[in-house]
Amino acid sequence: MKKKFAHVYQFKITLKGSKPPIWRRIQVPETYTFWDLHVAIQNAMRWGGGHLHAFEMRHPVTGERMTIKTIYEDDLFLGREVISEHAQKIANWFSMENRVANYIYDFGDGWEHKIELEKILPRDENIEYPICIAGKRACPPEDCGGIWGYGEFLEAIRNPEHERHEELLEWVGGEFDPERFDPKNVYFEDPEERRKYELDE
Repeated sequence: MKKKFAHVYQFKITLKGSKPPIWRRIQVPETYTFWDLHVAIQNAMRWGGGHLHAFEMRHPVTGERMTIKTIYEDDLFLGREVISEHAQKIANWFSMENRVANYIYDFGDGWEHKIELEKILPRDENIEYPICIAGKRACPPEDCGGIWGYGEFLEAIRNPEHERHEELLEWVGGEFDPERFDPKNVYFEDPEERRKYELDE
């Protein structure tokens, strides 16, 4: 059953280091947890979800920088101070006074995103949330080596004389347009179903 809500949170998600910037603007229910927000970010950016992730954000009361993520046995064994993303509601952390968080996807490639709360809006009963309302440019291919590797990837596919031109074009299915993005093509998964799927794996 979908939870009732009266307000939506509008976020701008910007991939750090991307020039020109790769970004998305999404609106999500105020009832969302950080796990739900993670799934929405993945869907809006078009990441594949095959790597670990974490949020970093200032605690709204103490001001301490906190890590919010799925807690694994290693976290408990090593005594890491982390907060479960499944138990934390975004409405208890984000406000117009505490607007910014960092979202890291794939600790190897190190894709960092700036998550900025832009507005808190009344729900529009004619809209099905979450929704992506704007954005620019394609998401980089997974496992291309982070933001620096993405730059090298673009250089190679744009230059037919590059030694890796054919190899990398084949790797991405024959074509890649870094400017291509249409918010109308964003499909959002049910975060609860996504969690069940990942628990079953």
